[in-house]
Amino acid sequence: MKFWKKIYIFSILVFVIIFNAASIMVIERSHNRMLEQEIDSALSQYMSIHSSVNAIVPIVRIYDSIDYEKTVLTRIANEFVRTNKEQRVYLDIRDETNQAVFSNIDFQMPEQRKELDKLGADQINYMLRDIDERTILFTSNMVDVSQTSYLFTYMVDVSSVYQDRVDQYKFFVKVDVAACFLYMLIMFFVSRGLTRSIERLGRTAQVIAQGNFSERVQLQSKDEIGVLADNFNNMAAVVEDKINELERINQEKQRFINNFTHELKTPLTSIIAYASFMRTTKYDEEMFLDGLNVIYSEGKRLEMLSLKLMNLIVLQEDDFELELHDLGAVIAEIKPALDMLAKEKQIAIVTECGPGELRLEKDLMKVLIFNLVDNAIKASDKQQTITLQIVWQDGQCVLAVMDQGIGIAKEHQDKIFEPFYMVDKSRTRSGKGAGLGLAICKNVAKVHNANIRVTSNENHGTKVEVVFAPTFPKGGMQE
Repeated sequence: MKFWKKIYIFSILVFVIIFNAASIMVIERSHNRMLEQEIDSALSQYMSIHSSVNAIVPIVRIYDSIDYEKTVLTRIANEFVRTNKEQRVYLDIRDETNQAVFSNIDFQMPEQRKELDKLGADQINYMLRDIDERTILFTSNMVDVSQTSYLFTYMVDVSSVYQDRVDQYKFFVKVDVAACFLYMLIMFFVSRGLTRSIERLGRTAQVIAQGNFSERVQLQSKDEIGVLADNFNNMAAVVEDKINELERINQEKQRFINNFTHELKTPLTSIIAYASFMRTTKYDEEMFLDGLNVIYSEGKRLEMLSLKLMNLIVLQEDDFELELHDLGAVIAEIKPALDMLAKEKQIAIVTECGPGELRLEKDLMKVLIFNLVDNAIKASDKQQTITLQIVWQDGQCVLAVMDQGIGIAKEHQDKIFEPFYMVDKSRTRSGKGAGLGLAICKNVAKVHNANIRVTSNENHGTKVEVVFAPTFPKGGMQE
């Protein structure tokens, strides 16, 4: 089914449902209000009867005569019926033996009257009943006169209220047929007009799908279809950028594979070469010792590479439980190990840690700090200084590692977090690195919902900041 036909059919269905539902609600609401008015009027009329009866109670008690009571009640009932003769009202008064004291009804009273069940003194019950072709409102109440209880039933013919509802529905059916016919006629032209632009959009999409990304939709309208056409044109313009991005990602993957292969090839070549040389050469203690040292060193390098790769895999797959820790205390725990790492270059490691607790995975945070400091040491010259700083600002914690080393060129700063990417391959390899440290740091930061910022200038040092989500410093609460 074509789209314009769907719009045409569904819009008609929605119109019919909403229009009919709204009209029915209006008619029923009007009917209920009129019925409530009739009920309120009946209760008001009944209260006037009740007031008249209460007024004669003292006189009836003086005479203390049942016949006199019935005579007075009959007189009050006749007067009430005569006064309300044009309002289709009925009154029925019965004594304790269910004998009629007064009744002007012209229909058979129902045998079962649920409104009389558990009817107590000073309680008025009412019920609507269909009798013959009329709808009558029954209002009942027990009234004590002297020492006798009488059942008063006041009845009002409310058939006109229901007839009025029937008349409204008949009128509505006529209006409904006319409105639906007019709506169908208008929607035919509207749906056809709306879908012309969509058909044009579809033809353009087919052209673009064939590879002609320069094709654009030519629409001048400012409505939603025009906005859709503009967005479609923007999408077509973005497709090329997305393709370039996919190519870049593929290049990164290929670079990862190439670097990984290269990192494996170098130590494996050394191990195989020295092992082969030792197998085919006469035993010489010094030469064998040198060869074993090379094999051991390259084996340790492969072990370090495998461990770091395992860290990357674990950081991407596992869920970690974070607990509150003082980040300064975590740094203090690994400070001796960092000092030992920097001892060879006589580099001073300075800590400036403000107190504050964060939700951390302690061991992972040590890995992050160790890798950042290790990179800073490799980039620094002898007797320089590396600063570890914790700053709290408006509940946000920033961990900074600052060195005075060679820095990172601008063209490398957006790639340093890629696995195996090395700015200076010869320097990194001589430092027994594999270009995985910052990739691990990035994943550790992700686990802690933190971001890493790098600020660096060549020959002026590097500042790496780990920015954690806002929290509260130790001992402090925000108002």
